[in-house]
Amino acid sequence: IDGARMSLWRFITDEYIKNDAILGGGPLWFVEALLLFTGGYVLWRLVGGRAPQKPQTQVPFPHSGFVALFAVGLGLVGFLVRLWRPVGWHFAPLNLQFPFFAQYIALFILGLIAYRRNWLMTLPDKTGARWLVLGIVLVLAFPLLGLVGGAANGGVDVFTGGWHWQALGYALWESFLCVSVCIGLIYAFRRYANRQGRLTRHMARGAYTVYIIHAVVITGLAYAIRGIDIHPLLKFGVVSLIGVPLCFALSALITRIPYADRVL
Repeated sequence: IDGARMSLWRFITDEYIKNDAILGGGPLWFVEALLLFTGGYVLWRLVGGRAPQKPQTQVPFPHSGFVALFAVGLGLVGFLVRLWRPVGWHFAPLNLQFPFFAQYIALFILGLIAYRRNWLMTLPDKTGARWLVLGIVLVLAFPLLGLVGGAANGGVDVFTGGWHWQALGYALWESFLCVSVCIGLIYAFRRYANRQGRLTRHMARGAYTVYIIHAVVITGLAYAIRGIDIHPLLKFGVVSLIGVPLCFALSALITRIPYADRVL
């Protein structure tokens, strides 16, 4: 495969420069999308007025039935969008996959509402545990959905869009998984990992920069040890053990550049 034998420089240029994308090459499409959404929110505030400075504290977390209705609506909208543009289609100049944008936009707006209503703090443990379990069940059920829908026989296209029950089922599965993971992980980390040491505090500070630089760093390391003949999983472990600390170390250096801390 030609892609497996390209040089590191060719990977960088193909992924970030020649990938038909003016912006958002490689994993940076996510940063690009957040900037677009944030720009839209700024315009909304310029028209609608400033938001309250402090979140509300007495708004209870929505009932699970309401959350389920939201997930159903999100799945139906996603299914309708994929009648127009199936999964896999992307807007090349900005490297954006519109088939998923109904979820992205809805969850971005929901995140703003959740902050203003302090839902991250008012989430009941019982509700969080329920959605965490559902998320685990949905992950385990995914192979069954593919098997029943004919994916094992090569029938993958019917999941990506069109008037097929598989496309509807996949869109609903995806929306419920997104919602359950968002709620379930908030509960799990708040309940079992709600602590932060000095190291993790510094790592959290540099996480955004790490996301921006990680693709080049990890690929560079993988390219550097390409000649070592070991099992791929072992090679993955070696690259991870070196690459993750290296990314965070570089992030700490980058954020020390004057004015960098204002945008990173």
